[in-house]
Amino acid sequence: MQATREQVLDALSEGPVAGPALADRLDVSRAAVWKHVEQLRAEGFEIDSGDGGYELVSVPEFGASAVAYGLEAPFEIEYHDSIDSTNRRARELATDGRSDVAVLADEQTGGRGRLDRAWASPSGGVWLSLALRPGVPIAHAPAFTLAAAVAVTRAAREAGVDARIKWPNDVVVGDDERKLAGVLTEVEGEADRVDWVVVGIGSNVNVDPAALPDEADATSVQDAVGPVDRRAFTQRLLEEFDALRRDLDAVVPAWRADATTLGKRVRVETPGGTVEGEAVDVSFPGALVVDTGEERVTITAGDCEHLRPA
Repeated sequence: MQATREQVLDALSEGPVAGPALADRLDVSRAAVWKHVEQLRAEGFEIDSGDGGYELVSVPEFGASAVAYGLEAPFEIEYHDSIDSTNRRARELATDGRSDVAVLADEQTGGRGRLDRAWASPSGGVWLSLALRPGVPIAHAPAFTLAAAVAVTRAAREAGVDARIKWPNDVVVGDDERKLAGVLTEVEGEADRVDWVVVGIGSNVNVDPAALPDEADATSVQDAVGPVDRRAFTQRLLEEFDALRRDLDAVVPAWRADATTLGKRVRVETPGGTVEGEAVDVSFPGALVVDTGEERVTITAGDCEHLRPA
């Protein structure tokens, strides 16, 4: 959000303030104050004009300025009512040298998941892709996937949903592990250094379950606890992710604490074949360790299925 506009919002949130007093306080013209107020109104902020001056009454439910206002993480928000893919747009921004941009949408028309699977992205969700330039070895990139899964899980729990993480990138709910969110990370760079990372996060937040495909075995925050504040959910997600990306050593312990995969018997389809056994650990930057009974196998990529107890 533009800095002066945010200062205007901060002042209006404290109570009625006269336009001339606000202009003096911010060292801008009265006309500039009026323009900022009108722009905020156009973006959905409800601002009263009474005898005491301007006063912020309410913040819009969603959108760039709504999410940026009060966000305690250094992300620029680019918002779309509808877009084919937030990951595609974030790749464009990253390729152009941009960083710390969160591409956010109410709806995606061409969302994709891992292995190029279709991802339903109806209105009411939080469809978000982060364009990052972290300056880490490319081998560390999977840690950003784990960090995103932890961030979504924490946001969901704050909203009242008992979410857990299924390796490598799914946030699930309930004993039947219905999918609440997924993460798709894309990377460009050389072996010793990442050029850019795009972390795509798709979260079924205020989504009617009827809008989700039956075969996806999906759920939503709304289905679990009713509609929630998407603005607060998105802010919490971004703030948690920002804290974790700044301390990658903390990511795996945080992931372990939220995991549903560890301790379960699993079958993992990998590029080199099928591995079956007990999932006993995750090692940095995100590899699953499976005890087959004969050996411990470390898996860096694959499709993981939780098996029912014998």
